[in-house]
Amino acid sequence: MAEAILYGVTQTIIERLGSSTLQQIGSIWGVKAKFEKMKNTVSTIQAILQDAEEQQVHNLQVRDWLMKLRDAVFDADDLLSEFSTHVLRQRVMGVIESCTLLD
Repeated sequence: MAEAILYGVTQTIIERLGSSTLQQIGSIWGVKAKFEKMKNTVSTIQAILQDAEEQQVHNLQVRDWLMKLRDAVFDADDLLSEFSTHVLRQRVMGVIESCTLLD
């Protein structure tokens, strides 16, 4: 069950990293390659999750790894959310400043 949630979070991260907005911002800020690398890493993690879910029943090391992975994925999701919020805030402030200049 917990792995299903983790799988969903990884899917959300992949979708965000593939969004045209983040791709555009990544190009402007010079981090597009980093976003692509992160997307590939999360995609690999996602592919491994199903096998790890089955193995964790019999292997405590896999269970421990999954717990650490869960924390890392949630941290990545939080970071991406903060970045997206920052970009949106910058866009809104730019629009507000543009409107003020027009007055």
